[in-house]
Amino acid sequence: MIPRILVFDTTHHALWAEQVALDRALGAQVMPAPADAEAKCDLALEVLEEDAEALETALLQEGVPFRWYG
Repeated sequence: MIPRILVFDTTHHALWAEQVALDRALGAQVMPAPADAEAKCDLALEVLEEDAEALETALLQEGVPFRWYG
């Protein structure tokens, strides 16, 4: 499956999102934000496609601001 990428406005939000993914055993990994993502933060989170919906729901519940890239 093709991974999906989340981008953030702050490093804090990127690391918070990673922790939410880890706490829920979802496949996600911090990576450099794509240059054309126009993200304010240089970090992004690569998410396994099969975990994308669950992570999106968890981040919304936790109040973590993010947007999908691509």
